[in-house]
Amino acid sequence: MCNFNKQSENTKALIHLLLKKCADAVGGANSLLGVVEAMKEKKPNALIVNTCKVDSKELKISWNKIIFKDKFDVLEEVVRSRKSSDEKEFNILENDSLKKKKKIINMVKTLAPIEFTVIVKNSEELDGFNFKIFEKIEESCVTINPLFAAMFFCSTEYMKKALKYEIYDLDVKDDQ
Repeated sequence: MCNFNKQSENTKALIHLLLKKCADAVGGANSLLGVVEAMKEKKPNALIVNTCKVDSKELKISWNKIIFKDKFDVLEEVVRSRKSSDEKEFNILENDSLKKKKKIINMVKTLAPIEFTVIVKNSEELDGFNFKIFEKIEESCVTINPLFAAMFFCSTEYMKKALKYEIYDLDVKDDQ
């Protein structure tokens, strides 16, 4: 998930297009990378900051609900366990242990309503963007939003590679 080089060409193209669209909505790649850097400075992780926001020089990212450490720990374990995966999406409910699966389901129920909003501080012309933690939530399948994973768990280098990636005549729809 967080190793850009291991992704298929179609997945690289999809991630590039997603991040590029987000960067364009906030004034460019440098603005987006600036807020990601500000999030990386928050320890142990920006998600458990009780103000539910992180500011950079040009942008502000905020979310509508406090994320408590117990739910964050479950989320982090799920993401970290697949961090080096080359799959575009993975079902976080695929787990051998029934006990772990129950913890994951409880975490999903708690975190599903959370929405992140990225806005440009001094511009009314740029719309910013919104996103959620999960891309798909079904009874037997839950997938992490690749934008969420990139911004909160992947390295800044990952973001830079994805934003700089050049698409060469691919049929991007094949991998969706």
